[in-house]
Amino acid sequence: MTYADIILPVPLDGLFTYSVPAPMEGQVRFGVRVLVPFGPKITHVGVVARVHGKAPEGIAVRDILRVLDTEPVVTATQYRLWQWMADYYMAPIGDVLKAALPAGLKAEEGYKPRTELYVRLRPEFGSARGLHVALDMIGRADRQRAAFETYLSLSGWAAAADSGNGGTVAEVTRDELLNASHTTTAIVNALVKRGLLETYTREVGRLNTGGEPDFTRMKQLGEAQQRAYNEIMFSFLKKNVVLLHGVTSSGKTEIYIHLIKQAIESHKQVLYLLPEIALTVQITERLRRVFGGKLGIYHSRYSDNERVEIWRKQLSAAPYDVILGARSAVLLPFARLGLVIVDEEHEQSFKQQDPAPRYHARSTAIMLAQMTGAKTLLGTATPSLESYHSAQTGKYGLVRLAQRYKGIELPEIRIVDVKDLRRRKMMKGPLSPMLMAKVREAVEGGRQAILFQNRRGFAPMVECRQCGWVPRCERCDVSLTLHRRTNKMTCHYCGAAYDVPQVCPACGSRELHTRGAGTEKIEDRVCDAFPEARVARMDLDTTRTNGAYERIIDDFAEGRTDILIGTQMIGKGLDFDRVSVVGILDADSMMNYPDFRAYEQAFMMMAQVSGRAGRKGGRGLVILQTKSPDAPLLDYVVRNDYGALYREMIAERQAFRYPPYTHLTYIYMKHRDETVVDHAANEMGSMLRRWFGDRVLGPDRPAVARVKTLCIRKIVLKLELGIDMAKVRQYLRAAQKAMADDPRFRSVQTYFDVDPM
Repeated sequence: MTYADIILPVPLDGLFTYSVPAPMEGQVRFGVRVLVPFGPKITHVGVVARVHGKAPEGIAVRDILRVLDTEPVVTATQYRLWQWMADYYMAPIGDVLKAALPAGLKAEEGYKPRTELYVRLRPEFGSARGLHVALDMIGRADRQRAAFETYLSLSGWAAAADSGNGGTVAEVTRDELLNASHTTTAIVNALVKRGLLETYTREVGRLNTGGEPDFTRMKQLGEAQQRAYNEIMFSFLKKNVVLLHGVTSSGKTEIYIHLIKQAIESHKQVLYLLPEIALTVQITERLRRVFGGKLGIYHSRYSDNERVEIWRKQLSAAPYDVILGARSAVLLPFARLGLVIVDEEHEQSFKQQDPAPRYHARSTAIMLAQMTGAKTLLGTATPSLESYHSAQTGKYGLVRLAQRYKGIELPEIRIVDVKDLRRRKMMKGPLSPMLMAKVREAVEGGRQAILFQNRRGFAPMVECRQCGWVPRCERCDVSLTLHRRTNKMTCHYCGAAYDVPQVCPACGSRELHTRGAGTEKIEDRVCDAFPEARVARMDLDTTRTNGAYERIIDDFAEGRTDILIGTQMIGKGLDFDRVSVVGILDADSMMNYPDFRAYEQAFMMMAQVSGRAGRKGGRGLVILQTKSPDAPLLDYVVRNDYGALYREMIAERQAFRYPPYTHLTYIYMKHRDETVVDHAANEMGSMLRRWFGDRVLGPDRPAVARVKTLCIRKIVLKLELGIDMAKVRQYLRAAQKAMADDPRFRSVQTYFDVDPM
């Protein structure tokens, strides 16, 4: 008897064994999808991991129901990567499969090929005599005759009949015929009914072919860029991972393009990862001009059917040479991967938060490259402390690009003390007088401005002036954000929306007012202050629909927008020529976030947003508004002194035992009943302390201690470098199982976040 171990898309550890019916024995092999029963009524589509002859002991084995593929849809390298992800990030391999495969490959009949309807001449009329017979049959039906003659012209049948060479006949879609003949479907159907034409369908791809590559469109590297390129190639001789630390607008993307060309000429594939879908808009056009149809794009804004087609193309004999994509692109199949580029490698968006697996695409890409013998380039103007530390200690190569392309100066950064301005009644709204003046000067001079506020909505809080009541989400431990466009208060954790109250439910007062400012309020104030300016907003609310990113970015890039207001997505590698002024409206909210990475992340956001100014056409200006003008971090931002930030932060990390000097894992426990989750978390903490001692911190209530009605507790595990992590994971899984086996805590959700952000 033959058996198969199957990966199923369920949140349970391990593989599931099924028997292979005799008629299927030649079809069931590694990497193909199969349909299997699961429980009394459910079926799942799984992927075969192993075929063997060993019957499992003490288990009633059920038969595979159907084989869905003739060829594997998963490669051996992908499976090895999945196993590593499941082990390292402590997630069931079924969750990894769910994250990796497009939905169309996880359903029995999920993927629907795109088809198009064609029309053709019936074979019996495929001669000069036959065409005359057909026209006689049409008789005086003038509209049918016109449509038929248009078909003959489009297909080339008239010329083919005269020459006797039917091979020159072209295929014609029904839509082509309708458009060219200016006729209706009814007329074409009448020709089909007469037996003159017939229709047939053909599967057509959804993917853009992109045309032929044109390497002549590559820009010549400047002196500093060429030096960096040479240093990267030399570093790759000694190191598998190289960090390119280049200031904003130094021309890193052009270096990437030259490296991609070199990889393609060596018959290697390239994976180019970006942290945000928004960035692919501009980068796609730059890469497509050079690499044409060799470029494939992969991210979550593509339809599922498009993602299935890209997946299948990567498994074909003619895969894309270059894949550009967001986080999930690292899970695509590659046959001959030679180079991985992780652009903006510092970005937190590379870390998957929910659901499992909570993987980091940067770390996963490095592991994928290691498995395939490829090289990895990490690029950024503001490296993560972990990556920079690896470069400083010799684990990674390090290449610096310290000047902007064509010698353009970095922007001037001026700090504005808004606390003092408000005390002196010189500032009422969110924009200081200096920022107002500079934005007006830019707009009147034909330039552009960017205003950065890392909060969406109109106001982050509504408050009663009389009693201090603040509306909160009924399902989560957070205050509600007012969205003026929808006139609703929304929870940004669970998405619940509430009506705006007219009176305070606590004291009956009508004196309800808003506190703070989100991007919506900023947009309103800017439109009032600059009625002549064309203003746009880019945040999660304005980019939900298909094409919204592209429209907003394209309008700003082409000068159809004067002032762009946005959250952190506007600071992520976008390249605009006309921006002369950038306003950072609230530096304090970034610096005062309760997290050990707060200063690092604040520096990165401010430096990246500042880098949008003055990329071409003169030095830019950044107005940085704060209530804490003497904060040391702001001095580092003004001087663009990443080195000083790194020295301060790395000393602090070492003193308080944080990464990169420790391995960090968060253990989360969730339950609807606060008493139950408290008891469970204390039991878990006690169990872990018996094994790990003072390396265990907590349990504690996180900053947001209830989400979607589930109460949350967090335990922090700090482990020194060099510890046996395989043994650690074994202990953690044992603790998780012990909690699940305890009748008191079976309904408590327990999960791990390894290398949390």
